[in-house]
Amino acid sequence: MNPAISEMIATYLVDATNSAVPQGYKQTDVGIIPDDWLCTDIGALNPFVTSGSRGWAEFYAEYGQPFVRITNTKRHSIYLDLSDLKFVNLPETSSEGTRTSLLNGDVLISITADIGISSYVDDSLVKPAYINQHLALVRFNLDEINSKFVAYFLSSENVQKLFRSTSDQGAKAGLNLDSVRKIKLALPSPDEQTTIANALSDVDALIQELEKLIAKKQAIKTATMQQLLTGRTRLPQFSHHPDGRKKGYKPSELGEIPEDWEGRKLKDISTSQSVGLVINPSSYYSDRGDVPMLVGSHVNENKITWETANRITKDSNAKLPASRLNCGDLVTVRVGAPGITAVIPPELDQANCASMMIIRKGDKFDSSWLCFLMNSHIGRARIEGVQYGTAQKQFNIIDAVDFLFPFPCKKEQTAIATILSDMDQENQALEQRLNKTRQIKQGMMQELLTGKTRLVQPGGTPNHAN
Repeated sequence: MNPAISEMIATYLVDATNSAVPQGYKQTDVGIIPDDWLCTDIGALNPFVTSGSRGWAEFYAEYGQPFVRITNTKRHSIYLDLSDLKFVNLPETSSEGTRTSLLNGDVLISITADIGISSYVDDSLVKPAYINQHLALVRFNLDEINSKFVAYFLSSENVQKLFRSTSDQGAKAGLNLDSVRKIKLALPSPDEQTTIANALSDVDALIQELEKLIAKKQAIKTATMQQLLTGRTRLPQFSHHPDGRKKGYKPSELGEIPEDWEGRKLKDISTSQSVGLVINPSSYYSDRGDVPMLVGSHVNENKITWETANRITKDSNAKLPASRLNCGDLVTVRVGAPGITAVIPPELDQANCASMMIIRKGDKFDSSWLCFLMNSHIGRARIEGVQYGTAQKQFNIIDAVDFLFPFPCKKEQTAIATILSDMDQENQALEQRLNKTRQIKQGMMQELLTGKTRLVQPGGTPNHAN
């Protein structure tokens, strides 16, 4: 080999090695970590490790002690989700209760099915509380190990890759307790563990506050929809007669509705309801096409995510006029998640669709108002009344055209839709902020849990520069 080439290759290999493991760091089973961090098995730290048993069914109760399952754990957070908590009523003499009773600071790891979800037990969980057989409990000596740091470390991307590789081995893949003890950890000093855990916990607290705010805003929107779309609450500009008298209500097939509203069937609101392409649309897909072909999976409430939709050519689109869409039309999912509805935005004018119900835009109604109505408890109740199927719920358009809805004048429809759209935009802004904060947290985890960024200088001094 040419000596110059050999020298160049050698130099490249040295540079690659130097860039792979920077000075002050070392390569370990969990990746590159600082020299002063310890790479060790969980078992080497002598924790108490156990899991629940299968014999809990006889103790299930409507009220009692909390019973934690995999469904109470979350991939994106180490904190338990207690919104769907089950309970057990365990006799005081039960040895099972003594063995699996949870304490603050315990780390939980899912060991079957969706393995590797890591959770941290804190004061939010009322004690005594217990776990089922799908969760491992790891209890460290809290004077030596910050277990919250461990929970965050187990949630980090490097460790999750290892868990995913285990899951990829097959549907029955799982972890036994010996496997849990062999999980590798990268541990800085106790002080640095605490500093890192506190920093990530602060971001988690912000995430939790955003989640609570979003849930609160969504609940307010749902209540507002129920009031405005039924006429139980009238907007001020529509609540009185010209002479100042307050408008009342009248009986109808829908129950009491505002005296100036009507009950109208869907076929009388929109002049045209149809079904998109009813054959498999894949025969029309083309790499040369630029016309989106929408299917049910692209439709969310009041929104269409079409960027990944398959395309068809303009020639094919011209041959499918019945399923071609216009700006302002509505599309409603028929199969899988029946009833979910969205309005066709300007950028999807002349797109095409398959299988969904198409409600054509008309002069009698505001498209956004009808979309909110279809997605409301009113629209969902109509869908549930006619849907059929077990594995795949669906409905027929012949039933949908007879849906009866409360129908205000178009000006009031537009006013209602404007208020609800403003609430949607506010919620979307909060969702974007939440997603951004989660991304920031992931970046922090990647930096802090690998030691790339140090909050404590080697030797234990706080690193204020960082």
